[in-house]
Amino acid sequence: MFNCKVTILEIAAALLLPTLTAMAQDKPPVEVEGTTVATDKTPAAAASSDQLRKESQNPIANLISVPFQENPNFGIGAANRVQNVLNIQPVIPFSMGKKVNLITRWITPIIYQPIPVPQPVGPPEQLTGVSGLGDINPSFILSPKVSKVIWGAGITAVFPTATNTTYLGQGKLSLGPTVVALYQPPHWTLGFLTNNYWSVAGHSDLNKPAVNQFLLQYFINYNMKKGYYLTVQPTLTANWRAASGNRWVVPFGGGLGRIMKLGFQPVNLSAQFYYNIERPVGASSWNAKFQVTLLFPKLSPAMEKMLLQQKLKQLDETEQQPPKK
Repeated sequence: MFNCKVTILEIAAALLLPTLTAMAQDKPPVEVEGTTVATDKTPAAAASSDQLRKESQNPIANLISVPFQENPNFGIGAANRVQNVLNIQPVIPFSMGKKVNLITRWITPIIYQPIPVPQPVGPPEQLTGVSGLGDINPSFILSPKVSKVIWGAGITAVFPTATNTTYLGQGKLSLGPTVVALYQPPHWTLGFLTNNYWSVAGHSDLNKPAVNQFLLQYFINYNMKKGYYLTVQPTLTANWRAASGNRWVVPFGGGLGRIMKLGFQPVNLSAQFYYNIERPVGASSWNAKFQVTLLFPKLSPAMEKMLLQQKLKQLDETEQQPPKK
């Protein structure tokens, strides 16, 4: 076992230190279609960055992306504990011919789950918890390459990979359909992603209940200047096997994001906050989402050559600068 709180802080530090260095040394990018994005020294996003922003806000775009999403959930239980969920969820598209793409998305959660432990004497509970890997959730979505309204449909699964099935996982193999649809008029991204999955198998030695779970994430993004955008993208869930008063989690809130470059790496950064206006007894009352998404737009050989030339030029300029005293 390991302490997930420490692990998450170490990951954040590893991300932030090179980020600050890259931002301090960043130079204007090459004016190549699909690669120019906002930076500290080139704050006005070029027209090509608008396309990258649209792709980054489209969960089924033909764009490789690797989001790292930290989700602290506050107000757990009577002692108002904090649950931490770090989701690593790479999205990789594959061409299935001239008309269809296959979008693969793997959500790998690393969880710290607080646990109340009743004591025979003394305080009513001991503050402790369990950390480890949760259940991995892959999705496979087929999406037409050309359509007025962007959409896709496929299957989603939940694999019982949790390192602690009692507290970190459902202990079941689950399957179900998933659907995505969105529309992107000027300055906006409007859409939703939904799925429902049912358990089809599980650990025979564990007394775990069957699974019938629903998820709906709608997203409303308003894109502004300099790569910034306002976003509302709550995730609503329902456990259909729970009693009616403990079935739904319904968040309300939003946040701010920005598409920019850290060195030569395009990224999508966002911070969001939500209050759960409907939730089961003892569940989190509010939560935050902090996300860093690495973006890997597809480039033509000419674009890759120009970027390489620009990178070599910047490296030469850096070497020629006199050392700081």
